[in-house]
Amino acid sequence: MDDLYVRIRQRAREIGSKYPEQTFYSDHADLMTLSRKSLEDSPILIKLHNFVASVVDDDLGHGLDHCVKVTIDAGILFLIHADQKNMREMERERGLLLVQAAGLLHDISRKEKRHAHAGALAAAEILEDFPFSQHEIDAISLAIRNHEAFHPPDPCASDMGQAISDCLYDADKFRWGPDNFTDTVWYMVSFFKSSVSMFLERYEEGIKGIVKIKETFRTDTGQQYGPEFVDAGLEIGEEIRQMLKDEFL
Repeated sequence: MDDLYVRIRQRAREIGSKYPEQTFYSDHADLMTLSRKSLEDSPILIKLHNFVASVVDDDLGHGLDHCVKVTIDAGILFLIHADQKNMREMERERGLLLVQAAGLLHDISRKEKRHAHAGALAAAEILEDFPFSQHEIDAISLAIRNHEAFHPPDPCASDMGQAISDCLYDADKFRWGPDNFTDTVWYMVSFFKSSVSMFLERYEEGIKGIVKIKETFRTDTGQQYGPEFVDAGLEIGEEIRQMLKDEFL
């Protein structure tokens, strides 16, 4: 990342740190612990994590840190869904594994023009070396294909597949909240070598898409908490915009 945007990101993070954590995490702290433990303890997920760490970068703000956040939040969303459906323990554990595998791999082809479609194909090939059935690989691959914003999702073959797809989408779109303004956007503008003045000129237009994402959450839990993520991000973004005018123009 360009030195200028390293400094801007640091200031953005300082601003973001003043805001409270989203209630999604405090309301589901026990499930967050379970999701994190699954990611840290599963040999399959450890192997996938190490693979992703070796091939992704942060040029577009969708590197390993982003993937891990999405993976943990997708796990929380799935565990909520499993509890709502009174899912059997074995099915619950397997579904958690699948949605977290999807989370780790969802941006594996982020620099491709049709990154969700390309990522789905890449994930299907990668997962052939892991102990998943073809049905499970298909479910993970479809979830990845369905995670792109403002594209209608393809139908899933099973209730489990639908849950994996919807939980992945919502976890990824949670990142359109504070994370977008404290991290993601600065990697992107640095990668594309945009000036601060150009960023500010395009700010209002860019915000329109972020506002629209509030209407697209797919799970009941995502619809409950997702708009809060986005609104918090927009509030942080306004303070950051003023900071840029005051300190970097």
